[in-house]
Amino acid sequence: MTKLKIELDLEMVFRKIKSCIPESSLPVPLHAPHFAGKEWDYVKECLDTGWVSSVGTYVDRFENDLVQFTGIKKAVAVVNGTAALHAALKISGIAPNDEVLIPTLTFVATANAVSYLGAIPHLIDSEQKTLGVDPEKLDQYLETIAQIKNGQLVNRKTGNPIKALIGVHIFGHPFRADLIQTLCKKYNLIFIEDAAESLGSYYQGKHTGSWGDLTILSFNGNKIITTGGGGAILTNNEKLAQKLKHITTTARIPHGYFFAHDEIGFNYRLPNINAALGCAQLEQIPLFLKNKRELAGRYQKAFEGLSGIHFFTEPKESQSNYWLNALLLDADQASMRNPLLEITNQNGMSTRPCWTLMHRLPMYSECPRMDLSTAEDIETRLINIPSGVLL
Repeated sequence: MTKLKIELDLEMVFRKIKSCIPESSLPVPLHAPHFAGKEWDYVKECLDTGWVSSVGTYVDRFENDLVQFTGIKKAVAVVNGTAALHAALKISGIAPNDEVLIPTLTFVATANAVSYLGAIPHLIDSEQKTLGVDPEKLDQYLETIAQIKNGQLVNRKTGNPIKALIGVHIFGHPFRADLIQTLCKKYNLIFIEDAAESLGSYYQGKHTGSWGDLTILSFNGNKIITTGGGGAILTNNEKLAQKLKHITTTARIPHGYFFAHDEIGFNYRLPNINAALGCAQLEQIPLFLKNKRELAGRYQKAFEGLSGIHFFTEPKESQSNYWLNALLLDADQASMRNPLLEITNQNGMSTRPCWTLMHRLPMYSECPRMDLSTAEDIETRLINIPSGVLL
């Protein structure tokens, strides 16, 4: 490995990351699933009984376990996080040409789910201290470009209604959900929390998702717990939960053998075999969270006092699950991002930049947007580093 003669010693950065990871772990993935509980037992039960698909006891159990863990009253398990977002927007009444405020700094699924309904992603900026939506900057922006007509927020430039806001808890770090909730009430916006990455994260002592009208989770293979593929919608509104359960199970009217449906529904049911995996994973989440916070503590200590780069730590009033750990280069070191990605990946350590910002993707480049300078700055300087629960 050749040491690069640059201001920021990239070889030293690599060694510091490596020092926090067990030697036997190399090559190391960014975030691998871990199965050490009752996964085999629960999945085998599904196979032995034949209840592997849309009917079985594990779906109900998984939903109840999520309720108990998060403290949110109702959970509806679905096939993935994108389906959860789509259903949440659909049930909220989002229609073609409605605008939905979403951060440009997010995974593409957030924008795609809006587009599935013919609605328009309206891209908003983030703040560096949480990586999530900046409530003060967004408030000032809405005061300038929107007005309330007949109780509805309308974009003065496009004439379209602005119906909802999706806040994303980036890499498991909570955004300031109380202020976003207040902002949504001020502008009569539906508030959806995208907590796909923040199962096990808390803000002001409450689990993420406790502020929104609806919240979504993801259980993809790289998340803190996994069902293989899967997601869920959480809400404290029992009527919404009943409606969500109905439309995500093809809107079938319950009956022993007749198949009748009373509206257009979606085949978004989480299979029983996936839910079984989720139940076993959720039993282990206290250990997962403990391990991940210990790893984050090692990273934080390793990078203390090193100039030019720092480890991103949980925001104030928050307890993060540290789903994906992140390093932030100083502004004058932004040009070192790609070389650092190269030196780590070439030496068996999976690292990555954050996602391409939504306004830089061709299908969303013409969407309405506010000044996005903070998100653009973060994108140039952020690197995700290995974060698996076994590290």
